[in-house]
Formats: sequence, C-alpha cells, structure tokens
Amino acid sequence: MSNETIAKLKVAVLGASGYAGAELVRVLLRHPKVQLVALGGESSAGKKLSAYYPALRGFDMAIEKLDAASLKGRADLAFLCLPHVQSMAVGAPLVRAGIKVIDLSGDFRLRDPKDYERAYKHKHSETDLLKEAVYGLPELHAAEIKKARLVANPGCYTTTSILGIAPLLKAGALKTSSVIIDAKSGVTGGGRKLSDAFQFVEVHDNFAAYSVGGTHRHIPEIEQELSLAAGSPVTVSFTPHLLPVSRGIFATIYADLGEGVSHDEEALLGLYRSAYAGSPFVRIYGAGELPTLRSVQGTNFCDIGLKLDVRMRRVIVISCTDNLGKGAAFQAVQNMNLMQGFSESEGLDLSALTT
Repeated sequence: MSNETIAKLKVAVLGASGYAGAELVRVLLRHPKVQLVALGGESSAGKKLSAYYPALRGFDMAIEKLDAASLKGRADLAFLCLPHVQSMAVGAPLVRAGIKVIDLSGDFRLRDPKDYERAYKHKHSETDLLKEAVYGLPELHAAEIKKARLVANPGCYTTTSILGIAPLLKAGALKTSSVIIDAKSGVTGGGRKLSDAFQFVEVHDNFAAYSVGGTHRHIPEIEQELSLAAGSPVTVSFTPHLLPVSRGIFATIYADLGEGVSHDEEALLGLYRSAYAGSPFVRIYGAGELPTLRSVQGTNFCDIGLKLDVRMRRVIVISCTDNLGKGAAFQAVQNMNLMQGFSESEGLDLSALTT
C-alpha cells in the first residue's frame, strides 16, 4: 500500500444502491483525497453496485451488511443514504464509535425533537446527538460544519428553497409571513423504491402537485433555517410538484417586499452577491437573467435569479439545483471537504449536462 493511499480519508457509503448512494460513489471515485473502502446495504448485500448501475461497470466492490462494529478501524467517515428512522439507528453507533457521519436522511435536521415527531410520525430516539448535529448547508453553517462529527445533509427542496430566499430575509427586505414556495422536482427525488406515482406511464406527459395544503414534512425544516436567517419567525406556504424529468429542482419563490424597501432589482441582487461571496457553488444571475434546470443538472451548483413585480411590491426568485447533486450527494461531499479541512470544491468540479 502506497503512502498516498494511507494518507487518504477512508469512507463508506451505506445505502449505496439508491440514487443518492450511487451518485456519491461516482463522485467519490474521482476525489483525489478519498479512498472508498466499503459499500453498505441490506437487500442489495452480496451484489456489485454495477448490477444496479451498469455505468459503474469495472468498479467491482461488493455491497455488504455494515454496522459500527464492522466499520470501526476501517472507515474514518460514513455517508448514510438510508430512510429516516433507520438512519438514526445506524448512525448513532457509528458516531459513538468515533466515525464521522454525514446523514442524508431527515433524522438529524430538525433541532426540536417535537418537530421531528410531527413531521416524521416517529419519536426521536437519539436526542443527545440531535443537539450536536450540524445542519449541513455550507453557505450558512460552514464554521460549524468544520468542527462537526455529525452533519445533517439537507435535501433537495430545502436546499433550493433556503438558498433561494435566505439573503432577502437576513437583510430584512421581506414580510416574513408572505413567502410562497412553488417547487418542482425530477422523479429521482422519490428514490428507487417502486411506486405507482413514479412509473413512466404516470409521469410522462404529466405534471402533478402533491402534499398540498402545508402538509409536506420539509416545511418545518425550511422554516427553521429561514427563521434563523431572519432572526425572527418565518412561515412559508410550500407546494411541491413532480416534473416529468429525471433530475433537478426548480423553485419559484414569491414574497412581499417590506415597508421602505426600494424597487431596485440590482440592489436586491447585491444582497445575494454579498451573502454568497466566497460560496463556490452559488451562482447569482444578472438583472434580466433567470436560471433553468439544464444549467445545474449533474452539478453541485445552486443557480439563482430574480425579478420584481413592481405593481404587487413582490419579488419573484427562481432557484435551481440538481436534486441528486446540490440536493443530496454532491452537497454531502462538499460537507465532507469542510469537515476534513479540504478545499470546499475538491472533487466537485463537475460541469452541467449538456443534453
């Protein structure tokens, strides 16, 4: 074994056969400071990842049934791409065994266990770790992420929504009860689990809303982070939709301007440029420009543009991410980079898909 291999961070991916897990493997294999040492799964144990994703043919590591005991001394950091509830049961022993954890589920994102119980209909069994978990949105919490041993990686809707409107709330430019988020997701956001709603004949040439009426479980998470940004309670109206595309999140965010805020698009864009100065994965569009899904698919970017509706004294923000990229796997790698003191963009120099 070479000195270069010994120096690399040893990582494991649990839940490797899911879409986010496979994307993690794809990007970790090209990361210059990482050695992928183990893949975990339950129903997929004993199979090679290429059996599920032929694009990874030639990568011959088998999926195993993994736990804290089998990873102790073998991995320095583990990514959990597991369902909520299961993730906290697996992740807690890993953290206590001295393995850093980046959890892609919702199990450690909400600071109040009562909010978790309401959102996920399950009692939180690891409230001590919940208190120390860091919300893994690097653009807002980089300093805390750098010191964390447990990071709660945000999902796609929340990342896109929070980054899209946080700078205006932080600057006091909006009425905090006026935020409306109209968000659309590609079908990979629903995961690989078989469901009638995600079958080709249901999705193709179709467009549908779901969890309408303030019922989506990510609303408390969005409000938690936006309230922190604003320094006062923020309530949002959030409606998700399913797009007939493979990947991407497109959020159209509406909010009323606060009293005394001028109708100046360039000034509002300046708030974004200031808030995200030094953030390598947020791209702010110029006046008159708005992002599209194609500009972010296959990347770790969040692209943001805005327009003013002067007649209504309302700002309209367009925020776009890749739900498997900045909304899941690539953001998890960005968090790992911060936790390990690597360059934040290490291994993430991915350009958008062109077609």
